[in-house]
Parts: sequence; structure tokens; C-alpha cells
Amino acid sequence: MKRFIGFVTKEFYHIFRDKRSMFILFGMPIVQIMLFGFAITNEINNVNIAILDKSKDTETQKIINKISASKYFNIEKEISNESQIEAIFKQGKVKAVLVFEKNFIKTLQTQKQAKVQVITDATDPNIANTITNYVNAILQNHTQEINKANRPSYQIQTQTQMYYNPELKSVFGFVPGVMTIILMLVSAMMTSISITREKELGTMEVLLVSPIKPFQVIIGKVFPYIFLSIINAAVILLLGVFVFRMPIEGSLLLLALESILFIITALSLGILISTLSNSQQTAMMISLMGLMLPVIILSGFIFPISSMPLPLQVISNIIPAKWFIIIIKAIMLKGVTFSIIWKETLILFGMTVFFIVLSIKKYKIRLE
Repeated sequence: MKRFIGFVTKEFYHIFRDKRSMFILFGMPIVQIMLFGFAITNEINNVNIAILDKSKDTETQKIINKISASKYFNIEKEISNESQIEAIFKQGKVKAVLVFEKNFIKTLQTQKQAKVQVITDATDPNIANTITNYVNAILQNHTQEINKANRPSYQIQTQTQMYYNPELKSVFGFVPGVMTIILMLVSAMMTSISITREKELGTMEVLLVSPIKPFQVIIGKVFPYIFLSIINAAVILLLGVFVFRMPIEGSLLLLALESILFIITALSLGILISTLSNSQQTAMMISLMGLMLPVIILSGFIFPISSMPLPLQVISNIIPAKWFIIIIKAIMLKGVTFSIIWKETLILFGMTVFFIVLSIKKYKIRLE
């Protein structure tokens, strides 16, 4: 029994001394519960909306103030005519536009009912539906308040209109998100084991003594996978278009170029993981387990980022998939041009350069 207790004690010491085991045992559950607890929600908070008030009377101002005071909406902009609605949706600045009809208060007082049009960006049909329901609830609450002092009672009716996805097909949000996740994970995994494989096979020494410079090794490792990943992306796109009837409203060339940029970003991240890892097993675990959770939760694919706590919103900015989902939805569903998505493109390009430069630096350190 003494031997057994001694053996168990030794195992405890080994576990406590191994920082990776301690992180998996205690760190991972904390990280996961915090992520799932705060990020996974179907509620909406601080959603940016625009207002088109054709009446500009005291009643519409009361409703606008009520909406603005709620935690669900943030009035990003007030527009002056309908022609601005599509432009503001294409820029991705707002998720909905509320349109108050002309002579709102006069119509309400004379006809006992007035209309508010709720126009939503339905590229994400679940969020569009939720926004409509929340606006309806606020308007109903306002109607109940004003009816306390009015007989017969007033009615404020809402008319809904969905842009880009009027039938609210969930596949329109599903295909771009799944394409992003597959390209991100598969591309990163493919290159993450490339250098570690050389180390394990013992062929790393050949590379180290060869006249090939570090940046040539890094670029050479990434280059073949670009073509394989392009084929992967093309297959996913073809399935989306021909099987799921996914529309492509924008330029095919722009979509192809943006996809290639994202593929290179993911491959560069994979090669960085490869330079930091000592074994294929570690590289695979980092690229698969380390990337899957953040990519799915913090990319905005399933859960709205605007509803997450501020720290998670900040962290989401370093997830390449977040920016590609914005780009691919904008091109496929809204038909935008490069002038609208240049900022997201520049961020992906900057990430790519950062990953490649850091990979070369780490590779040089190993040579020394």
C-alpha cells in the first residue's frame, strides 16, 4: 500500500509540475465556460440602426428616444431619404432602418393608427427576425403607454421588409460561414504540420544546411497549399451555388481574389504554428482545437458580435474569419464592390504579412 501511495504521490507531482496539464485541467474549462457563457446568446444588444423620420413630430421623437434608451439598439445615423437605405446597408454600418411615415402624429390622432416600417439587413436571417421582434415589442409598449390617456385607443402598426434575403433562407447565412470555417481550419492544419514534419522525419538538417534562405522555405511551404485550397474553395462555392441555390450578386473575380487572400492568411497562420511547435501532434492540436472554438464563436458566424461583452468584441478583431465572413457576405448577398470592403481586405492583408514575418523570424531563431 505504501508503494502505491508513493506512486500516486509521484504522479501528482508530475501533473503539478507540468504546466500544460495544469492549463488543460483548470485553464481550459474556465476559458470555455467564460466564452460559452458570454458569447453564446440569441439576444441582441447595441445593434446599430438608422432612422428615417419623414414626420419629425413629438410622437416620433418620443419613440426614437425610447428606442435609443433601450440597451438593444444604438442609433448610428439619421438619414433623409429612401435612396440612402441600400447604401448604408452595403456599407455594413447598420442592421436595420426604421421609417416613420409622413404626418405620423396627425395620422395617429385622426385615423387612430399610424405605420412604422422596419427594414432589416437579412443576410443573417435570425438577427433580422430578432430585430423585428424587439422593435415590435418596444412599439407595443409605447402604444400601451399612450393609450392609458386616450379613448378610443391608438394603434402603431409595423411593416417589415427584408433586404438581400426576403425569404429568410437560413442557408444564405450558413454557406458563407461554413466556407470560412472550413478554409480557415483546413488551410491552417495543412501548413501547421509542414515544418514539424521535417523535424520529426529528421530532414530538417538538410533544410538548415541548404542555401535556401528562411523566407524562401516559408514561402515555398505555403505556395503548393494555395492551389490545393483554391480547389477546395471552388468546390465549396459550386456546391453552395448549385446545390443550395446561394446567389453571387457581386463580382466573381473580386470574390476569387478575396478568397485567395483569406486562404493565404490561414496558411500563413498555419506555418507560424508550425515554426512554434516541436511535433506534428502539438501543431495539429493547436491548429484544430485552438482555432476551432474562437473561429466558430468569435467570427460572428452564429452569434452576433455586437451582443458580446466588450472584451470579447475586442478579441474578435484578431480572428481572420470575422473579416472574411463580412467580405464574403457583402460580395455574395449585397453585391458590393472593393470600395466598400477595402478596410476588411487591408486588415486581412496586414494579418498575412504579420504571420509571414513572424514565421520567418522564428525560423531564423531556430537556425541560430
